[in-house]
Amino acid sequence: MLVKTVTLLALVAAAIVCALCGGFSGLGWIWMLPVFFGLAWLVGAALSLLWLWLLCRRVDLTKEQEEDDPFYRKWMYIYIEALINLLQVRTKTVGLEKTPRDGRFLLVCNHLFIADPGIIHHYFRDSQLAFISKKENENLPAVAHFMHRTLCQSIDREDDRQALQVILKCIRIIKDDKASVCVFPEGATSKDGRLHHFRPGVFKIAQKANVPIVVCTLRNTKPILHNGFRLKHTDVELRLLEVIPAADLKGRTAVDISEQVHKIMADDLGPDLVAEE
Repeated sequence: MLVKTVTLLALVAAAIVCALCGGFSGLGWIWMLPVFFGLAWLVGAALSLLWLWLLCRRVDLTKEQEEDDPFYRKWMYIYIEALINLLQVRTKTVGLEKTPRDGRFLLVCNHLFIADPGIIHHYFRDSQLAFISKKENENLPAVAHFMHRTLCQSIDREDDRQALQVILKCIRIIKDDKASVCVFPEGATSKDGRLHHFRPGVFKIAQKANVPIVVCTLRNTKPILHNGFRLKHTDVELRLLEVIPAADLKGRTAVDISEQVHKIMADDLGPDLVAEE
């Protein structure tokens, strides 16, 4: 929406300036219109970045966020959509109609690239997701600010006590009906593009909050930035494979649930995209 709006306004502004300069009375519009359009588009893009900067300036990262902020969530979706359009990401989705509409859930997915949360946010925007993210993402400009406002939780993978506190916080977020939670159970971005071993502790979130697990897979997100800078499109696939009911999680160990989810993902991705561990 943002890219389309900026483009439309730039075209209108270019046409007006061109008309005021008398460009339409002759052949001058042939060069004037694209030049003025390009200038107007750059001004619109600059204003969009200025608004993004102002939004981030209003966020105090040192203050704990207790509620999801619908204003920031809306603008986060707008900027994500703009990036998807600018980077020419074409996503094929499968099975999203199985997304639970009543009540919260835990969404789990394989993790290939930094763009994965954006893709998931874009196609699950009605689900109001809060991500569990590695602590290093707190240093990402703009990203950290929107994460903070939308109840994302930073986890220190080297600190088991802090990781437990994050899991308990996510359980409370779901139980208090503030958001659903999304986590990448591999615990890190896959360096070779294959599915790796899971950290089973995150599945306690679904068990303790008594919510279903939504199992998804992503394909081909790694080349998004590379292709985008080369003005090439990237075909991505997002698949919702299965929704494991909350009742099926009772009385089981986190390791058992982890193995079940890993098998569901592995069967979908195929042996070439699953690491031997």
